[in-house]
Amino acid sequence: MRNNLAKNFLSCIFSLLLFLGAVGVARAVEPASPAPDNNQAWLSNQVRHRLVMLPWYSLFDNLEYRVDGSKVTLFGQVVQPALKSEAGSVVKSIEGVSEVDNRIEVLPPSPFDSQIRRAEYFSIFSFPSLSRYSLGTNPQIHIIVNSGHVTLEGVVSSQADKNAAGIRASMVPNVFSVTNNLRIEG
Repeated sequence: MRNNLAKNFLSCIFSLLLFLGAVGVARAVEPASPAPDNNQAWLSNQVRHRLVMLPWYSLFDNLEYRVDGSKVTLFGQVVQPALKSEAGSVVKSIEGVSEVDNRIEVLPPSPFDSQIRRAEYFSIFSFPSLSRYSLGTNPQIHIIVNSGHVTLEGVVSSQADKNAAGIRASMVPNVFSVTNNLRIEG
């Protein structure tokens, strides 16, 4: 009798686990469709995710976007022309996007600017309090160089870090100007 009771109990547990596993698989396969009133936020998250996952997106590029209903407008500056077209393609492929206005600027190729990019990277991220911002696949500070003019984009944790990044960027030789657009978290 005990064996039958134990077998029935184990059979019920096994059936329950199979059922829960099947439900879990069914939920994982279902597309994540947004609620109608939350569509804008869902679409914005999808655009952000797709842009930061682009393989050629680096700390020398700046990608920004605006979502208006089902229309997405892309802004920013990139070093590689392929990144501009790839950004437009991946955003256009998002379910719910009807139109993409790709206003991303492709920076002109310049050995002079490439030298400044390397020098800016070393100057900013070799500073002890700023080195943490270079970590990860999508660094928090982006360095945009266009014809000798430097713009810092991204997010830092304090006003002191923002100021330090601007000062370090200004110390690089042959830079005509530095615009510090870094935002402070929170």
